[in-house]
Amino acid sequence: MAAFRDMEEVSQGLLSLLGANRAEAQQRRLLGRHEQMVERLLETQDGAEKWLREILTAEKEVAQRLLDAKEQAHQGGVEVRQLEAELQRASEEDAHLKANLLQLTRELEELKEIEADLERQEKEVDEDTTVTIPSAVYVAQLYRRISKIEWDYECEPGMIKGIHHGPSVAQPIHLDSTQLSKKFISDYLWNLVDTEW
Repeated sequence: MAAFRDMEEVSQGLLSLLGANRAEAQQRRLLGRHEQMVERLLETQDGAEKWLREILTAEKEVAQRLLDAKEQAHQGGVEVRQLEAELQRASEEDAHLKANLLQLTRELEELKEIEADLERQEKEVDEDTTVTIPSAVYVAQLYRRISKIEWDYECEPGMIKGIHHGPSVAQPIHLDSTQLSKKFISDYLWNLVDTEW
């Protein structure tokens, strides 16, 4: 039994040796795993730092775009206010021009009415002169043939000038109507008319 005990002790020693070897192998395996985990952790940390840098860069870009968009919105707001002011001025000018156009349209209508009235009056005058002027011309020619006086129509106002073509001699006429009465002038001129026909 002692041998059995010895054997048991050797077995236990072997087992403990084997256990020690196993522990060492396990320790080596654990160390290997630990190294793998540390490497993975470092890789993950590097990846996370890279992602963090990318996120920070993206955030900066987004923030810059946001600032740019705000600036554009502000400038757009300023432009909108300027355009609104220009629109207001244009609307006021348009209203002013419409009022002027309305006034000019009224004036044009008044002028058309005046023109129509003038045309109507001119037509009436034409009708009157068509009848009156020939008869007036006829009467003037008749008086000239009867009186044989050729009048000077270009003399000064108030003066009566002309030439009487009598039966034998042409006689100038020169009378001042401001100093002589109308009756005297009429009698004088009728006395020049030859009574013999």
